[in-house]
Amino acid sequence: MKEITITTQFKVFDSTTDLPNDVQDLMEQAVAVRKNAYSPYSKFRVGVALVLDNGKIVIGSNQENAAYPSGLCAERVAIFYAGAKYPDAKVLKMAITAASDTNQTTAPIPPCGSCRQSIAEYEIRQETPIEIYFMGEIGAIYKSESLKNLLPFMFDKKFL
Repeated sequence: MKEITITTQFKVFDSTTDLPNDVQDLMEQAVAVRKNAYSPYSKFRVGVALVLDNGKIVIGSNQENAAYPSGLCAERVAIFYAGAKYPDAKVLKMAITAASDTNQTTAPIPPCGSCRQSIAEYEIRQETPIEIYFMGEIGAIYKSESLKNLLPFMFDKKFL
């Protein structure tokens, strides 16, 4: 038997005012679009803003549906739109924020498993890491230098 140890590392910012200016702006856009989430079932609003290497900023919010699998998370809304609208652009940074309509979220909220896999596809395809910043409604912001920190055993085309 062998044992594998995986170490991940995140930077922690105490508040949005501690973020670099460009990331502060990105997170502000994520907070603004979070308010546009259609989340009548979960009451959990998520907003995302990502910046591309062409300077464009793409935003997304979660969109639910009574047939739950038909909805889509904010991260996938944004990254799929970026891929469709700017197919040759690389995603440089992604800011994610989440808030509940029923209680205040104070812990950083990372992307769900499906979103991690979708982000991984773009990171692998573009052959450069995507910086990911995530937070709740208030409080600390975590920064991951790459999706690999959140999904160390990524499934990709090499397994097919």
